[in-house]
Parts: sequence; structure tokens; C-alpha cells
Amino acid sequence: MRRNYEMRRVLTKRIIACLDVDDGRVVKGVQFVNLRDAGDPPECAAAHARDGADEIVLLDITATSNKRNTMLDVVSRAARGLFIPFTVGGGIRELADAEAVFEAGADKIAINSAAVKDPTLIGKIAARFGSQAVVVAIDARRVNGGFEVFVAGGRTPTGRDALLWAQEAAACGAGEILLTSMDRDGTRSGFDCELVQKVADAVSIPVIASGGAGSAQDFIDVFRNGRADAALAASIFHFGIENIGQLKCALRAAHVPVRWPC
Repeated sequence: MRRNYEMRRVLTKRIIACLDVDDGRVVKGVQFVNLRDAGDPPECAAAHARDGADEIVLLDITATSNKRNTMLDVVSRAARGLFIPFTVGGGIRELADAEAVFEAGADKIAINSAAVKDPTLIGKIAARFGSQAVVVAIDARRVNGGFEVFVAGGRTPTGRDALLWAQEAAACGAGEILLTSMDRDGTRSGFDCELVQKVADAVSIPVIASGGAGSAQDFIDVFRNGRADAALAASIFHFGIENIGQLKCALRAAHVPVRWPC
């Protein structure tokens, strides 16, 4: 897979702002618990876009565990003010759910628990909307020297190896992998570059690193050492710790190719 990385690494790196939504509000916690309010989804999405985010990801984090569909009204309100790619995940269990989310304004959908339960769902959605519109989200935790996949908002272990699942998801038609380190989520201790690098080397599709962003150096590290194609963050953007425009200036100064601003 080294050749795939050599081809991908020269492409512009994307900075993605993530909105974890619970009961219609943006929230953020640490390692998927102890959530605190971070604002209104449409307002947060618009603010991050103005600051220079390349994409917005909205995850309805309790849709699966509460056995309900995605909050389409929230998706629709957030989509109206966006002119950058918009990915939505949470509560998408079948093709009809994906169709409803696309109709509400999403450009891509992210599937996690449902894809693990039925990998053929990836191919069904890709056949209808294209692989570029299908993101498979993987929540992984270090277990016994490896990386185990968790589902249902990180609540349920699956016993599946994250690297093997990423390869299977790609083979089924996924266009991207959204890879979250549960161990680093919300800690601001840096991305898990080892996890990201292993998955990036295992697949030929883009890998989005998530979990642990705390500084510009963390982004530099995950692009250089983790070989990520994109990096996603939430709390450091929501709470004003890192400005996306300034972050991009720091990345450019470190010779990491990024889009405007800077």
C-alpha cells in the first residue's frame, strides 16, 4: 500500500470541523462521555465554514443508541447556510434513511453501526449515490495490543479488528474512512498517529483522522506521521482554542499543503 500513500500525500490536506449533535445541540465530551453544550448546529457549522473549514461533519451521536432516525430538521437547517461539503451520520440503517439525509441537504453520509451489522449496505448506498458520497466511520480503541471496533456511539465492542474492517469497508464500496481514536477523543493529547498510519497503509481510499486534536502541531504530526488525508476536530474549534485560519497558516509554514485561508 506504500504506493497508494505516495500518490495521496501530495494532495491538499483537508481540515474538517465536526459537530457531535445530541437532542438538537452541538455537544462535546471526553472519550465519548461527560458531554457539554457547544452551541446551535447551524450557527456552529456556518462559523466553522467562515473560518476556513474545508468540510463539515455532523454526527447525530444518540440516533443509533436511541433507535431513532437522524434529525432531518437539524440537517436541513445546517445545510442551508453551507457552501462546502457536508457529511451527516447517525441513525442511517438502510438505503431509504440515506436518501432522506441526502434530500435534507447532505453531500455525503457516514455510516458506522449499520455498516458493521450489514456491510452490503455500503455497496447499496454507493451504487445509488456513488462511492465518493459514502464515508464509513470507524470508532476504534486499543485492546490487547490491537485496535478493536466499537459501535453504538462507542458503547458496544464488536471484537472486530479496525484494520481488517477498514479494508472490508473499502472493498464494499466506501469512498472514505472516518477513523476515530476513542482513547484520544476529547483529550487534546494528539491524534493516534500509529492507528491512523496503519489504516492509511491498509487501504487505498482517503482516511480522515479524528480524536485527540489539541494544537497545530498535532495536525502536522498526523499528516506527516499518520499519513492522513484529512484531519477532523471538534472541541478545539468549538471552544476557540484553535482558529482554523491560523491553523492553516501554521500548516503551510510547516509545508503541509492546505487550501485557503492563508
